Amino acid sequence: MEGPAQSASFLSGRSGLLWAIGLAIVTACSVATETYLMAAIPFGLLMVIWAFYSLESLLLCLVAITPLSITLKDQGFNVGVSLPSELILAGITLFLLLRFLQNGQLPWRVLRHPVGMAILIQLGWMGLTILTSEMPLVSFKAWISRIWFVVPLFFAMVEVFRSEKARDWFFPLYAFSLAIASVYTMYVHSQYGFSKETSTWVMFPFYKEHTVYGMALAFLYPFAVYRAFRSQSLLSHIVFGALLAILSAAIILSYTRAAWLSVIAAAGVYVLIRFRISWRIFLAGILFFGVGLWATQDQWIRIFTKNDTVSSDNFSEHVQSVSNVSTDASNLERINRWMSALRMFEARPHTGWGAGTYQFQYAPFQHSSEMTIISTNEGTMGNAHSEYIGPLAEQGWPGLLGVIFFLWAVFTTGFRVIRTESVAQDRHLALMALLGLVTYFTHGVLNNFLDSDKAAVLVWGSAALLVYLDLRGKRPGSASSI
Repeated sequence: MEGPAQSASFLSGRSGLLWAIGLAIVTACSVATETYLMAAIPFGLLMVIWAFYSLESLLLCLVAITPLSITLKDQGFNVGVSLPSELILAGITLFLLLRFLQNGQLPWRVLRHPVGMAILIQLGWMGLTILTSEMPLVSFKAWISRIWFVVPLFFAMVEVFRSEKARDWFFPLYAFSLAIASVYTMYVHSQYGFSKETSTWVMFPFYKEHTVYGMALAFLYPFAVYRAFRSQSLLSHIVFGALLAILSAAIILSYTRAAWLSVIAAAGVYVLIRFRISWRIFLAGILFFGVGLWATQDQWIRIFTKNDTVSSDNFSEHVQSVSNVSTDASNLERINRWMSALRMFEARPHTGWGAGTYQFQYAPFQHSSEMTIISTNEGTMGNAHSEYIGPLAEQGWPGLLGVIFFLWAVFTTGFRVIRTESVAQDRHLALMALLGLVTYFTHGVLNNFLDSDKAAVLVWGSAALLVYLDLRGKRPGSASSI
């Protein structure tokens, strides 16, 4: 990674003027000839040169612009892309590939770390299932998309986090951009009386719908609480207090029940850490709780089926509707998707139907008795709504094991870093990363967003932060070798 002097020089003075003139000329020509793809050429070259001079600043810039990137979708080809963030991610991945071909160097310590190994196993199996996929081209696109998320946002970010400034700015850059998107969303929402019906789309074009928006708000909420109340200057208290107020209002008005529940889950894990409760005791408690739920499932099903409170503008009723599996269309549709995914798994238990194929293949596996008023056979309503059941249907049981291995690796790493990190600021950052991941994978029971840049930046970036701190702690004074 080069120093700031080089970074400053390549876009300043005569070089910067030439780039501006060239970009203006190419853009004008592309508009005049209606060949808009031409306009991406100088932009792509700019990203490659920026990565060459200062990959750190480019990745941090990417973190900042992701919440404000705009999602475009071509219905004819069913291709969605978030601009400019995904274009930058693809460019960085290409740059890193070319750099590897030039020098042959790989971050071996990161690759050998349990989190790195888990990610490689997931990528490897995802690639192998392309060969058995029902729709190989769709699976190949899903695999490539995962690669251009993981390579820059995890493997490259571990190196970026060698900089203390980069570690300190990772969460604020995303959070303040998210606050801008939230203010815009609440302004649009206010024009419709903050109704629940309009809450599903008012965050567009920054977020495609309210569940991914709620996910991002929940992920950053522990950070916002921490920064608002930590010991700091009066100005910082005011700034981060305002950030917390905006995110609090936004997460309430998002009407995203899964986001609310995930914040509660993060608070529970914070209590676990704060009072130094053993991780093994916690796991034993979860296992005991799960066995208890399984043993008393008949009683719980009877209770849930008696709940006929549906989601609405009334916050109390909206919360109560979480357990309504008798009349709430949103809950029933999730069950329909999950049951369809499980039947797909039963049909192809070992390799699944191929990454990214669920929405095109689940229709025949629906049962009429489970379909709802919002069900569709056209493949227009998205995925399996689960980070766990979705891979099971698309990649078979090894796909689910890959998710479980990643969860085990990242959470054991996070708890270890929090327990052993001697630098208070980095220990607090590790805690924020861990609690954010708790919100995401709690939310992941009901939704899945790792195919979205909005989630990928937070999930893979937080994992990279934990891995960097873990590797630094294992070999003091040798962070440069990571």
